[in-house]
Amino acid sequence: MSDFVNSGWAWFVAVATVLSLVACLGLLVIASRRKVMANDNTTGHIWDVDLRELNNPLPRWWMYLFVLTVVFAAVYLAFYPGLGSNQGTLKWTSVGQYEAEQDKARQAMAPVYAKYVAMNAEQLGADAAAMGIGQRLFLNNCAQCHGSDGRGSKGFPNLADSDWLGGDTHDYVKGVISNGRTGNMPPMAAAVGSAEDVKNVAQYVLSLSGSAHNSVAAQQGQAKFAACAACHGAEGKGNPALGAPNLTDKIWLHGWGEQAIVNIVTNGKQNVMPAQGRLLTPEQVHVLGAYVLNMSKATRVAAK
Repeated sequence: MSDFVNSGWAWFVAVATVLSLVACLGLLVIASRRKVMANDNTTGHIWDVDLRELNNPLPRWWMYLFVLTVVFAAVYLAFYPGLGSNQGTLKWTSVGQYEAEQDKARQAMAPVYAKYVAMNAEQLGADAAAMGIGQRLFLNNCAQCHGSDGRGSKGFPNLADSDWLGGDTHDYVKGVISNGRTGNMPPMAAAVGSAEDVKNVAQYVLSLSGSAHNSVAAQQGQAKFAACAACHGAEGKGNPALGAPNLTDKIWLHGWGEQAIVNIVTNGKQNVMPAQGRLLTPEQVHVLGAYVLNMSKATRVAAK
């Protein structure tokens, strides 16, 4: 694949483009010199008894239009990229245009966000207009993974409940939105023991949340759970500072049941929340973070 980024390909594209334009001009010159045939100006081909193929020269208007397209192409290639790696005299790039349009949009929206910058999460949550903006930001940037209602799906955290792996403050949420987050569960099968030990640990983990389990296997797996306690705690209640989930609730991010737990213990798991700081302004992140917190708060209040 390294050949495809070799500078030789840029030359190939440039030469092929120039030759194509020259060939078009050559074709026009040849076509313009053709004369009307002396006899009846037919090629001798006849279809359906009397349908004859003529050999007339190209119409002048068509020739001129063709010349204009070639001239336009030459001018375009002088100003814009198209000849291999040549950037053109205007130095135009799609990235540059995108960033310019983004800057223009941010400048237009700056007055809208100005009044929200000094407001905290509670104040923003009580402001219907701010939450309307936050909802639109969420639907455009977060709903693809977390769902339009923020309740997530398998492998994508539910943002509308009270189960937070890292933290539940406004600053923490804004940091995750801007910088992203990586959750890593290393493979632990070797530390736990045999395949049977892993299954017993899975049964013990199920017992921590009161889920249906094999009590005998769970009892045997309790001692082996010590390999997991460094992150999840001796009681399995997790560690927010490490991003280790609470195993005593009934919230299962990557699937429920013995086999799902065995897979996680054996293979580990890495989840990546991509950084959105390049796409969103700090003001937008401020409002979006408050919206996410407000979704969780509304769920907690409803549950009381």
